[in-house]
Amino acid sequence: MNYKIDFESIPWEAPIPGVRHRVIKGGGKLLRVVEYGHDMEPHWCEKGHWGYIIDGRMEISFENEVHVYNPGDGVFIPPGGEHRHMGKVLTDTVRAVFVEET
Repeated sequence: MNYKIDFESIPWEAPIPGVRHRVIKGGGKLLRVVEYGHDMEPHWCEKGHWGYIIDGRMEISFENEVHVYNPGDGVFIPPGGEHRHMGKVLTDTVRAVFVEET
């Protein structure tokens, strides 16, 4: 079954400088369309999520390795402090969609 979500009708939220997102919650999931700017502040995140890069390039530094993600790449970040990660935008902006457990 497919679902169509009208993200344009959802207001942008700006949780930290350089990041804005549109969020839908339901069914134990949180779905976010995120726009990262190159001026995003460095920060560690421990939330688990999965999704896809829509456009732009992003480098995600884990505690022991670094990955570069391009448009169309799937991203899986497991939850927990042992999997902390930090993103760095390699283009002007990066747009992505992510799903998390709530």
